Amino acid sequence: MGEPLLSIGEVAERTGVAPSALRFYETEGVISSTRTAGGQRRYPRGVLRRVAFVRVAQRVGLSLDEIRDALSALPSSRTPTKADWARLSASWRPRLDEQIAVLERLRDELSSCIGCGCLSLRECSLYNPSDRAAVNGPGPRYLIGDERPRPTPGTRLAVSGQHGR
Repeated sequence: MGEPLLSIGEVAERTGVAPSALRFYETEGVISSTRTAGGQRRYPRGVLRRVAFVRVAQRVGLSLDEIRDALSALPSSRTPTKADWARLSASWRPRLDEQIAVLERLRDELSSCIGCGCLSLRECSLYNPSDRAAVNGPGPRYLIGDERPRPTPGTRLAVSGQHGR
């Protein structure tokens, strides 16, 4: 006899994911179930880890397509091992490191010039005069990783925008 299977309600309770989301994940090929004679879904315990993985991956910004592709690399004939999960997660490490760096810049620099072009802060006249950061593309250039230029020695802080904060 194999391992005991879980009902959709048990999986929902254990994972904190609504049954409708579990059915959606199944339709999208992220998880799978077997059916009872009465047509009820039954899941192996290993689905708990997959659902937890999906929730965390979505929270850090991975798309369902990316998650599905990654999970398809795991063995379907057995419960994935620690090595299987380590191999899967290693490919996302650079992306996660970049997201961490962006969040740290956001935390540390949101109150200063971020290269967005608003030019409302006093520091913008030093770091982004006349919105020079715009040549690098749209968005908050310094938050997304463009190097912040160094102000030239002797440059005065001058109010260059509407607010002069």
